[in-house]
Amino acid sequence: MARVENKTALVVGGAKGIGLAIAERLAREGATIFLTGRRADEVEDAARKLGGDVRGLVADAASPKDLERVVADVIKARGHLDLLVLNAGLSEPASIADQTLEHFDRHFAVNVRGMVFGLKAALPALSEGASVVLMGSIADTMNIPPYSTYAATKAAVRSYARSWAAELAPGGIRVNVVAPGPTDTDMMAAVSEEGRAALIAPIPLGRMARPEEVASATLFLLSDEASFITGAELCVDGGMQQV
Repeated sequence: MARVENKTALVVGGAKGIGLAIAERLAREGATIFLTGRRADEVEDAARKLGGDVRGLVADAASPKDLERVVADVIKARGHLDLLVLNAGLSEPASIADQTLEHFDRHFAVNVRGMVFGLKAALPALSEGASVVLMGSIADTMNIPPYSTYAATKAAVRSYARSWAAELAPGGIRVNVVAPGPTDTDMMAAVSEEGRAALIAPIPLGRMARPEEVASATLFLLSDEASFITGAELCVDGGMQQV
């Protein structure tokens, strides 16, 4: 039997990269998929690629109204939500000397506000025993200038996960974090060979993660195989943060 057979899943930020890999894996394991993205063309392409009973919705993860609309669409179509992945994120460099209010606010809007109000919007739809995965990063405990703002947002995500896991446990809802290290998504195509080498150098396994590997970790935490795991952070980093 498929691992999430007959489950309804929403992947916020599921139109490309890690999010698309997660949506694809959940679909293969039997879930009905709703995915979101900011760009209509990317959302359409993702839904077309996955095929089957996949619905793509254009939404800005930083907009609580957009998130409420998305959940309303899920409820209208399926009546409830079993699996929630809050994956949308932003990562742009800026040293403290180059920091701007716009840079700061945008990162916290997408990476933190999007998580908070994404989960809040989904609460009325989450079934008893539902599972939530927040996309974190090993940056939450690391020194990675000039990505200090990004790292701070991911530290906030990790902190929220602990509190939300405790708050939602009485309803049987689990909340966990998947924390990837450097991952070989399409975004990495713009990184120079020297840049890639620098990213890989501190990874004991000697390479970046593949999006499919992050998806496998996410599937595990969403599935009943992780039924007694909540408030945890699962690092998918080739040992970068661990060794």
